[in-house]
Order: sequence, then C-alpha cells, then structure tokens
Amino acid sequence: MQTKTLKIGTRGSALALAQARETRDRLIKAHELREENIEIVVISTSGDRIQDRPLAEVGGKGLFTLEIEEQLADGRIDLAVHSSKDMPTFLPEGLHLSIFLEREDPRDAFIGRDVKKLLDLARGAVVGSASLRRQALIRRVRPDLKVVNFRGNVETRLRKLADGEVDATFLAYAGLKRLGLGGAVTELMDVKTFPPAPGQGAITVESRIGDERIDGLLAPLNHLPTSTALACERAFLGALDGSCRTPIAGLATVSGEVIQFHGMILLPDGSEAHEVIGEGTLSDAAEIGRDAALRVRELAGAHFFTDWL
Repeated sequence: MQTKTLKIGTRGSALALAQARETRDRLIKAHELREENIEIVVISTSGDRIQDRPLAEVGGKGLFTLEIEEQLADGRIDLAVHSSKDMPTFLPEGLHLSIFLEREDPRDAFIGRDVKKLLDLARGAVVGSASLRRQALIRRVRPDLKVVNFRGNVETRLRKLADGEVDATFLAYAGLKRLGLGGAVTELMDVKTFPPAPGQGAITVESRIGDERIDGLLAPLNHLPTSTALACERAFLGALDGSCRTPIAGLATVSGEVIQFHGMILLPDGSEAHEVIGEGTLSDAAEIGRDAALRVRELAGAHFFTDWL
C-alpha cells in the first residue's frame, strides 16, 4: 500500500526509542507495511544535552522538542513521537498533536533503595526528582525529607539510586513498563493523593497540520478515550499557563460517555495545594479542563501564582 519511506523523529533515550518502535509497529500492522518502509530518525535535543541544571532554569519542556519540531516543520521527518507529558501546551505554527496511542498506567512509581514506601523513609532522607510537581508532592507528604534535582534518563536515574546518590526516586510507571523495568518499583502512588502530570503515560504523535498523507496513515492508531482525556488535561494545563516552572497535576478518566477530571496545583515547597474535580460528557472534555483551571485559580487566589514566579 505504502512504499515511500516514512521517517519518524524521536529522542535517543531507550524510552523514546521504545515509544517510536511501538508507533512504527502499530503503523506496520495497520497498513501491512514492511519494517524497511519506516525509518526511525534519532534527533539530539537540548533537553537531553543539558543535564546539570533544572529544566525550569534553561527553557522548560520545549527543550525536549525544539530540534525535533524544526525537522518536522521543514520536512526532514514526517512525524514525531513524544511522551505526552513532555509536550508544551502551545506548539509551533503549522504543527499539532494529531493522535494519541492508548494510555499506559499513569501512576507515579516510588523506587526506594532500602525501604519500599515513601512514608517509610527516615527523617532527612534524600529523594531525587527533576519534576517540580513530584518535588512539591513529596514535600507535601514528607516535609522532613531533603528533595534534590535529579536529571537523566530512566537508566541513569536508576544507576544513581543504586550508587547511593539518593535514598529514593520517582519515575513514571508507564515508562518503566515500556522498558521492561516494572520490577524496580517498590510502591505505586495513589492518583488521588499523588496525582500524575497531565498526559503522563500516553504516547502522542506530532505532525504537520494539513498533511493528508500522514493523517491517513495515523488515523487508525488514535485511541479515542485517551485523546479525549488528554484534551481535558491539556486544556487544564493551558489555561494555567503550565510549564516546567509550575507544579501542576491532572488526570482525566473516561467511563462510557462520562469524563471525570481531578486537578491539583501546588506551591513548589508543598506548603499549599488546591484541588478541583470536574465531570461531564466526552464532547465537553476541553471545556471541563478549562473550567477546572478557572475554578482552581479562584480557590488559590492571585498570591498563589505570584509565588510561583
């Protein structure tokens, strides 16, 4: 059916490659393609190269997508595969998130070196995380712990943990499962008390708006409940101007014709948090997310967002 080589752009980490291969395999199955019809193009990003500083200090989430999006925009690649939680709410002109694959388990995974649970850590224990959301949630639950910035891919963080640089860390359970590392998890966090990042667990494909050839190839891969949930979560994030500088959590779940949403915003030190719940029909997913953002803004008050800066 399709003989022209399709080029998939991705970061070069083991997890990014696993996600690109999953997308490739789904395309092959959907369209009876051969593996040689699809090329996975590894693109180095600024976010991968800068490891010595928090992302918030050097540009935020966009550092993981900039170089990939440049190649997508000028046609060097045909589509890009990303972790949904890494995607900024505003994309470059001419590009969009065209589909979402079926979501994996969105929970955060706690990995302790000597203890199995977050609550079992000794006072003053060191927990490593690069996520401001996770840092704030950790401090909210255990203000006695020392929380440090902890950059690197999954394998790097697990090695640093094993080497004793920290006593524990958190990673997305979905990523660990995709890498066959689910056995490393010592505790899975409850989404009600430790809610995930918007988009966590979902793979998304970014493509050029109006590219009918690519749209046609990708359409069968879209998982409607996941794309509906992500429309709600990304609307919540967008209405709060979410970035790597803001601790924001949000999870939408779809059951039949109903979508439910739970959102949370926190101060970076975990000392204050505000939650909001929303529910409605699937067609109102984005509006539910935006409404939740407005309501949580009112709950928090203007001072809360000033403290974020």
